[in-house]
Amino acid sequence: MNITLNGEIKQLNDGTNLNQLIEQLNIEGKRIAVEINKEIIPKSEHTTYEIKDGDHIEIVHAIGGG
Repeated sequence: MNITLNGEIKQLNDGTNLNQLIEQLNIEGKRIAVEINKEIIPKSEHTTYEIKDGDHIEIVHAIGGG
């Protein structure tokens, strides 16, 4: 299936969940926010949210500062 990830087309295997995508991107354990089709997906749903063909996903990293 094809998705749009941060503005770029990416191919994923059917049945990939959001947590698996995060692991593939090597950003697990980091402070991130995920939006799929303009809806924020809570971290508690990352392992159960199945990505669908055509989804538009934005992942942003939280950066601390002061």
